[in-house]
Amino acid sequence: MRLVEAALPFFARHETFHPRYGWFRKAYAQVAQDPRAFLGNDAPVRIGVGKNMVRAIRFWGLAAKLIEEDPYSPNRRAPDLRTTDLGDSLFGKGGWDEYMEDPGTLWLLHWLLLAPPCHLPVWWIAFNAFHAVEFSDDQLESAVETQLDLVSDWRKPHPSSRRKDVGALLRTYAPQEKTKRVPIDDLLDCPLRELDLIGRGPDPGRFRFALGAKPALPSEILAYAVLDYIERTDTSGSTVTLDRLTTEPGAPGRAFMLNESEMLAGLAPAVDPVTGLDLISVTGGIQLAWSEDRRALATQVLDQYYGVSALGERASTTTT
Repeated sequence: MRLVEAALPFFARHETFHPRYGWFRKAYAQVAQDPRAFLGNDAPVRIGVGKNMVRAIRFWGLAAKLIEEDPYSPNRRAPDLRTTDLGDSLFGKGGWDEYMEDPGTLWLLHWLLLAPPCHLPVWWIAFNAFHAVEFSDDQLESAVETQLDLVSDWRKPHPSSRRKDVGALLRTYAPQEKTKRVPIDDLLDCPLRELDLIGRGPDPGRFRFALGAKPALPSEILAYAVLDYIERTDTSGSTVTLDRLTTEPGAPGRAFMLNESEMLAGLAPAVDPVTGLDLISVTGGIQLAWSEDRRALATQVLDQYYGVSALGERASTTTT
């Protein structure tokens, strides 16, 4: 998958704010209550944040595919919003994780931020087309610039917008440097840091992608990401190779930074021939196979995860 196929040409629409605790759920809840919640001069008062944060919360809700622009809105310049089916299933009344308490939801949101259509092309490049393990923000920005220069169909973003997206990415996933100038609440203000996908390098100003197995990543969430990816990129077929799932740009293996053996180990607990999901060995490698509709099966996988998780039977897969 290429960048232009995976992402939209959006840059710095987060108003320099990385997603904070509660913002994903707040974006969903506001739109569920009022399709025009983020419009109007009184939106900051109703939502309880500043004007820039109103736009940021709206953006993160859209980027995580919890809300979307209503294609039937009469105002095309400032369209109404509506909740997505996934948003309803996740945060709706009686939903899978109505109050965003399950750590598996953070892994799910991470996948949704990168899944096509991705609203964060700079982030997509970082996870899918940037091959350094340890890096500085300048090195990442340079790689992003190179990749964007290859896209002739897009207007080149302003360097400041590109840098803001790199900064938002690092603030979202990487822990802040522990200095006297960084208050403790800033160290704890982004939920996706709990995933430990990007850490600090040994030297100041250096970062490092966390390669290797992800014991805290629930098997069902990984299986959902795989089925969701295939549904978004394929129109037919009932099998996919693990090699494709780990090496193809845009695939879950890139998003979660897993190699083929780690992908196999991660998916194995979710495999259940009774529900139509199986791992088969064929000449040339191992494939994931399914016998039911992929979208229905993906929903079933999440139903199973959150249903069991709610009973407290998945404590071993949660982060601490």
